[in-house]
Amino acid sequence: MTPEEFRRHGRQVVDWIADYLAGIESYPVMSQVKPDEIRRALPSGPPERGEPFEAVLADLERILLPGVTHWQHPGFFGYFPSNSSGPAILGDLLSSGLGVQGMLWVTSPACTELETVVVDWLAELLGLPAHFRTDARGGGVIQDSASSACLVALLAALHRAGGGRVAAEGIDRRYTLYVTSQTHSSLEKAARIAGLGAAGVRVVDVDPVTLAMDPGRLRTALAEDEAAGTVPAMVCATVGTTSTTAIDPVPAIGEVCRERGLWLHVDAAYAGVAAVCPEFRWLNDGVGEHADSYSTNPHKWLLTNFDCTVLWTADRAPLLGALSILPEYLRNTATSAGSVVDYRDWQVPLGRRFRALKLWSVIRWYGAEGLREHIRKSVGLAQELASWIAADPGFDLHEPHPLGLVCFRPVWPGLGPDEADRATTRLMELLNASGSLYLTHTRVAGRVVLRVAVGGTATERRHVEQAWEQIRWEHAALSASLP
Repeated sequence: MTPEEFRRHGRQVVDWIADYLAGIESYPVMSQVKPDEIRRALPSGPPERGEPFEAVLADLERILLPGVTHWQHPGFFGYFPSNSSGPAILGDLLSSGLGVQGMLWVTSPACTELETVVVDWLAELLGLPAHFRTDARGGGVIQDSASSACLVALLAALHRAGGGRVAAEGIDRRYTLYVTSQTHSSLEKAARIAGLGAAGVRVVDVDPVTLAMDPGRLRTALAEDEAAGTVPAMVCATVGTTSTTAIDPVPAIGEVCRERGLWLHVDAAYAGVAAVCPEFRWLNDGVGEHADSYSTNPHKWLLTNFDCTVLWTADRAPLLGALSILPEYLRNTATSAGSVVDYRDWQVPLGRRFRALKLWSVIRWYGAEGLREHIRKSVGLAQELASWIAADPGFDLHEPHPLGLVCFRPVWPGLGPDEADRATTRLMELLNASGSLYLTHTRVAGRVVLRVAVGGTATERRHVEQAWEQIRWEHAALSASLP
């Protein structure tokens, strides 16, 4: 493809994306295709001769688009938001166009140095402690996801807990990781990858009302494990759990960790970016005093395309000790002098994309004011929805709901718990099959509850209002059909 051909087809692609975003409400939110339907519609083998790019776009529209669940649809309320925005898309395009592989500073100084600036900017916007800055003893790095951030944090924690033996000799004793039943599943996966196994994951009890980690139970679990000869490696405190946005008490957990010199990772994948608003800075309570590492996802709720997670560490030395390997073919003067950051040492893969471009584009386009406006709008709409649910006797609202996620349970008079759970699940299936909205579920105290996560880039009040009216209507219709 020549530069002129790229120019022509590039305009077609940008126009296609712009038209797609402008008309996204015309699509069903959740894909309606059946398993294997997309595969059967595609050729079983690759083309022998090249095809015009118009044919690619035609098949995208005809075959692939029906199999897309539209995460940017304003009626998408499932999971958490996966924000996309114009400046982020353009930043990603620039990254692809440059084709940088930024594994070392020397392989593209701009890739590394822009990232150090952008993660420091974001730390300032979120009110994070100064020692998380890249020009201090800690620093930040863009990972692909919170899953990778948690794995990297665990590897650094193991390096410190084992006095460097883990990187040199492997897992030579029983190490343990402490989570709760509400912690994201990526922590158990990280433990498996790191060699701790599922048996090395201790699940600490939560407060039955708030679903937050109980620091007293954590202290007890640590004492029991130490007495049994295991080595506690890391505690993960979550600020905004996936199920209900429960918030673990970081200050109290941090005190327990400090008593034992234990690594504390704070996973704020969803909620952390809300701290761009001063009124949500309480989300950072205890982070500055106690957290050894902290991560949040601009690609969830801060208008930045997936993938973009930022991980900060209070002291980069254990991280580099765990992950730094320098073969001869990577040696260069700048690295040898120790005067630059080489982000290959801050992540599992060697190679890395120029992700900082899209986050830089977003921050520059929206500014702090625009980012705050997006968060405040989402939280305001969620709180309004919560007030409607609380006022309706046909539904039970789950408390608390401090941010953009609202959880609730429909009331099914005359049904036992199991039957009620089945009815709730059926209600969700009917709503999702309608094509106008998409919800997900979780369990609280053993009961199925529905989740509405407000925070899409294009979501306005009318979309939340329409969703609520449809939920109420489907609930009434289903209730009437039940025996």
